[in-house]
Amino acid sequence: MDEWEYRYIRREIFQLMHVDLNAYKSAQVQRRLETYLLRSGFTTWRSLFLAIHSSPAAITELRNYLTINVSAFFRDPEPYAYLREQIIAELIGQRASVRIWSAGCAHGQEAYSLAMLFDSAGAQRYQILATDLDSAALAVAQAGGPYPSADLASVPADLRHYLEARPLGYWVGDSLRRHVIFRQHDLLQGAIAGTFDLIVCRNVMIYFTGAAKDLLYRRFYHALRPGGVLFVGGTEVVAKSADSLFEPIGVSFYRKR
Repeated sequence: MDEWEYRYIRREIFQLMHVDLNAYKSAQVQRRLETYLLRSGFTTWRSLFLAIHSSPAAITELRNYLTINVSAFFRDPEPYAYLREQIIAELIGQRASVRIWSAGCAHGQEAYSLAMLFDSAGAQRYQILATDLDSAALAVAQAGGPYPSADLASVPADLRHYLEARPLGYWVGDSLRRHVIFRQHDLLQGAIAGTFDLIVCRNVMIYFTGAAKDLLYRRFYHALRPGGVLFVGGTEVVAKSADSLFEPIGVSFYRKR
């Protein structure tokens, strides 16, 4: 894919669905675009865009495809253990009502993992806002399933009772679902209203450019209450450009300065 073609695709996608591909690492996005065109049956992007221009369903399908939704309950168990043992008790002790934002929640496994931890820790008042760009993923999340058994591989034994085996897979019970609100949101297009005690954004920013990451760090900083905590992915490190915003308090954990 040459630069002229990629520039054209970026422009058309932004006009169709207001997704700014300039914020994503170009090599990864181009590979996904090439695969999509190959599967679509069209020979050129121009013919594909002409065909989907008047089809909201086709536009949504392409937008959802461009969103990478690989997740599982308690993905990377060690940082979740640290969250459980070190962070949650602190948050519950400090706040009568705890607010959490799961940013880039995919099919909801992350948000429900957080709900299990807060519920099992005895939190009486907590609310999780879970956001993602992918409407199809959010539909699964809002329904509380179904989730395949492979997604449960890292769920601690004492928390498995929160998931129920039903037809088609495993489902999250109503006792947890009432604490989670799902909303469609593009991290790069605007801030979320409100102030949070904990923001969880894991394995999302690895797909963004440095400039996009810096933008998100600033948004997370302003969305956290003083002393609030940011929880990122195991391979992610908050850039030095954000040193004035956050201080590390553990692997994958940062506190708002």
